[in-house]
Amino acid sequence: MHIHILGICGTFMGGIAALAKAMGHRVTGSDTNVYPPMSTQLEQLGITLTQGFDPSQLEPAPDLVVIGNALSRGNPAVEAVLDRNLPYTSGPQWLLENLLKDRWVLAVAGTHGKTTTSSMLAWVLEYAGLNPGFLIGGIPENFGISARLGEAPFFVIEADEYDSAFFDKRSKFVHYRPRTLVLNNLEFDHADIFEDLAAIQKQFHHLLRMMPGTGLVLSPADDANLERTLEMGCWTPVEKTARDWQIVNVSADGRQFDILFQNALQGRVEWSLMGGHNRNNGLMAIAAARHAGVPTSVAIEALNQFRNVKRRMETRARVAGITLYDDFAHHPTAIATTIAGLRARVGDERILAVLEPRSNTMKMGVHKDSLAASWQGADAAFVLEPAGLGWSMQALVDKSQTPTWLTSELDRLIERLVEQAKPGDHILMMSNGGFGGIHQKLQQALEDKYGV
Repeated sequence: MHIHILGICGTFMGGIAALAKAMGHRVTGSDTNVYPPMSTQLEQLGITLTQGFDPSQLEPAPDLVVIGNALSRGNPAVEAVLDRNLPYTSGPQWLLENLLKDRWVLAVAGTHGKTTTSSMLAWVLEYAGLNPGFLIGGIPENFGISARLGEAPFFVIEADEYDSAFFDKRSKFVHYRPRTLVLNNLEFDHADIFEDLAAIQKQFHHLLRMMPGTGLVLSPADDANLERTLEMGCWTPVEKTARDWQIVNVSADGRQFDILFQNALQGRVEWSLMGGHNRNNGLMAIAAARHAGVPTSVAIEALNQFRNVKRRMETRARVAGITLYDDFAHHPTAIATTIAGLRARVGDERILAVLEPRSNTMKMGVHKDSLAASWQGADAAFVLEPAGLGWSMQALVDKSQTPTWLTSELDRLIERLVEQAKPGDHILMMSNGGFGGIHQKLQQALEDKYGV
């Protein structure tokens, strides 16, 4: 079958392309941003890519068009699909019908930590010799790829609550029909498609309605938003972290801790990851793997060899004693926990937090009242104000107790960082996008300054 994917260069749709190719299909695709590394990965798989959405790419007509959720009515290729009555579907629906319906799906949902927890879970199953399939919204370092078929029955998937397509406004995860479900946490996000928290909770409730009675739901006992969601109806056994599963005896740097299940010691994790959020992610991965038959002791061994996902507190460079980090954090809670995790590692050494609030939710000002508070754990903050913002970011900066510098020009931001940074500093860059290539540009500017 010839499958053409519109919007192929996102991590999710690129993963679908890789899976479809591995299943023996001829795969082509198009996007507006056809460039490395995703373009290189797809071309190495033998997938032909087209820049843009000219309708001519649909000639001759493919057997099926898979349409990404970034595309909407008015897009030339979308209009051509509809006008010509070509068969089309969404990415999540294609996954269900062609792959997930025959697998034991382990899905990881929640506002934060989905990519990391999914990567941990896939690695634990791999370490246990189960050769799982997976589709993850990042590149786990233990695998070096974001998606693979693996062997039946197990398939790990990052279960996003974002909508499926312009013609299917249900959350992606309602298509996945998991047997093992991790609910990491729940906060208001994606204000561009959800009116309020209750609208998101309804989608999570729909997901719970599809869980089999022989499955397992994992949820934190201390998350009130998830507790209220579970109270809407759950027909599946629930195990809870901070109750059934616990983390105790945490070392001073946070990188060693014991695991308890029903008050019985299971073993001690000793790894390089930072922060309480990652400890919680690891606990969820251990619990989910146990449901798939992996002994807790084996899961702990696996996590001791886990290497984090790219862009999750990834060390990008060290220049003249200055360390540069890249992180995906873009929600106030994620920003605060990421800074806290780095603080636990570096102690009193200076942290310079660099932020690009570029998500649709941020641009709408939904989190503006809590955004400035999120960077207070740093010693200084440097914020790139996105274009077209409908509210005053300067007002937030003026209220910040942490010295904060705001600009709308990336080059000025880099200049300011180079002026302020000194050996021993830690520069933490946070964005859910490319941040204008700041990582490479800042590294080069520091090397020029210090003659490295």
